[in-house]
Amino acid sequence: MIARLTLPLFLLLPSLAFAAEAIDPGRIVSAATGDWDKDGTSDLALLVKPGKETDEDNAIYIYLAGEDGPLTLKSAIPNKIWGQYDMAGQAPTISALPNGSLVITTHNDAIGRDRWEQKLTIAYRNFDFVVAGYTYASYDTLDPNNTSQCDLNVLTGKGKSNNKPVTVKGELVLLKDWSDDRGQHACGIQ
Repeated sequence: MIARLTLPLFLLLPSLAFAAEAIDPGRIVSAATGDWDKDGTSDLALLVKPGKETDEDNAIYIYLAGEDGPLTLKSAIPNKIWGQYDMAGQAPTISALPNGSLVITTHNDAIGRDRWEQKLTIAYRNFDFVVAGYTYASYDTLDPNNTSQCDLNVLTGKGKSNNKPVTVKGELVLLKDWSDDRGQHACGIQ
């Protein structure tokens, strides 16, 4: 996996920019390659920590490759993905699925008694990136019976929360417009 990322990252790093700021490779928290737009070329997604000491969350950068051209920035969303890359049990990750979707995983496995994991499935639809799925699980380290689980197809509005069917209005929600509260509210776990 690392070998597959090395060449695209090596070619991309000199040209990475957002708001006229080059991304320091040391700020890259997680990376994934795959064919997001299903055109037969390898695309790239990055989770990037903020550049300075700040309360902001991590940014997500998604690049698409043309048939004969370099990777082009398609989506740059600052302050979007929670997680502390340097804190054990709180580092966010991004990975590719075989169907061309992305999964962004955030979690807290280290601090306090409330432990949780959240996964956003991101798909390329109508020339933009949307949240297609939302999965959430939590447990209380001091109360083993206090757990929550939800798996929701955001596009159709159907899923399960704590092993019971859930139906909400299906939506096409752009990744840039997504709020984690939206998924938690739909699952009834707020």
